[in-house]
Amino acid sequence: MKTVMGFKKKITPALLVASALAGSNVSTASAATLAEAISDGKAGLDLRYRFETVDQDGASNDATASTLKTRLNYATGDYNDFSAFIEFDDVMALGDVEYNDATGSATAQTSYPVVADPEGTEVNQAKISYKGVDDTTMTLGRQRVIFDNARFIGNVGWRQNEQTYDAFTIANTSLADTSIVYGYVTNVNRIFGEASTKGDIDTETHLVNIAYSGLEAGKLTGYGYFLDLLDSPAASNSTLGLRFAGGTKVSEAAKVLYTLEFANQSDYSDGASTIDADYSLIEVGGKAGGVTAKLGVETLSGDGTYAFSTPLATAHAFNGWADKFLGTPANGLVDAYVSVGGKVSGVKLVAVYHDFTSDTGSTDYGTEFDLLAAKKIGNYTVLAKYASYSADSFATDTDKLWLMGQAKF
Repeated sequence: MKTVMGFKKKITPALLVASALAGSNVSTASAATLAEAISDGKAGLDLRYRFETVDQDGASNDATASTLKTRLNYATGDYNDFSAFIEFDDVMALGDVEYNDATGSATAQTSYPVVADPEGTEVNQAKISYKGVDDTTMTLGRQRVIFDNARFIGNVGWRQNEQTYDAFTIANTSLADTSIVYGYVTNVNRIFGEASTKGDIDTETHLVNIAYSGLEAGKLTGYGYFLDLLDSPAASNSTLGLRFAGGTKVSEAAKVLYTLEFANQSDYSDGASTIDADYSLIEVGGKAGGVTAKLGVETLSGDGTYAFSTPLATAHAFNGWADKFLGTPANGLVDAYVSVGGKVSGVKLVAVYHDFTSDTGSTDYGTEFDLLAAKKIGNYTVLAKYASYSADSFATDTDKLWLMGQAKF
């Protein structure tokens, strides 16, 4: 098995647990301190129930998914600047499975629309962190990785089975108003679960994200994501980009908001020479009286052969909650959208409208209307969410409804 930096390429939970117990040159004299660090740790419990329905033209049946995610975790205290964290997730369907869980398995119920919440029990995170150097944190193991708004690197947190990374990451904040993060990823644990025929993503990926927040007008971020995809080498690519996001007060009660972002994607390692695409985002808006409104245009270019790809993104959060554009069409995607959000009696309300067209050829793909209402009460959250996609020349009409309750302890 290939090794990287002295570690086996695959970082297994067994290896991590052994490392956590071993600590760093632990002697008999310090065993009591280690035991105290473990006993003084903190346990967590997260229960998330979700009911999801999907009405999709062309599917033989409507999908109905009733699922419960149970998450258990434990974080140790610090010992010689080391700490450890382990987390287990179990996803189970309550009642009959009347949905396609997207695993590609023989039991995937393909006569139903997709609800990508397969059943299973997994180690979601298992990591060791070291904070012995000022303003620097190093983490080894299976971990959650999110950069910026998760447009390129994210955890797909909406789905019941989270996406996590077997990785080494190092974050430094020693420079004023600056954060520098580097990550080396050997495996991406996808949302489909270990039993899925789609499998994980076997990779040798380098992630670099540098952000500067010392500007009064906003935060400037530069990034480089270099994906060497070992199971599909022709898809390997690098993305280099720059993002600026912020806001400016125009009065005590009002603020102008803006985001500008551009990235270029090209071939990397054994990637195909046809990989050449751009990403851009222009978003403006305002916040006043507790209401936030935004207008934006997001473009993922495509030339009919290759389109801008985001395989590690939290894609559900972008281009409509109906998930019709989790992969970019070959002719690219232009998403013109408007959103309005605020709170009424402590209830978060959001409405979003999308108009989708192609980047090449200006083909009308379709439109989508999304609604969300959520309320948090102490450790509990309740949520209702709706998405309605109306197809023109891409995919099919789709309506999705979610009802969710969550408790965290």
